[in-house]
Amino acid sequence: MTFDDYLAQKKIDADRFQQAEPERFSEWQREFAQMHPESFTVQKKFLLNDTRRKYLVR
Repeated sequence: MTFDDYLAQKKIDADRFQQAEPERFSEWQREFAQMHPESFTVQKKFLLNDTRRKYLVR
């Protein structure tokens, strides 16, 4: 699973997220590559919810 696929699964618009917050996007992408998707979800649970609210797939 790629990071973009993961964001789509979480209903986060990857393009808008990357344009608005490139540093956070890159950081998360690096971290995602180093761990299992479920571990990433547990670690970023509350941040994912906030990010989804900002960049919800339309």
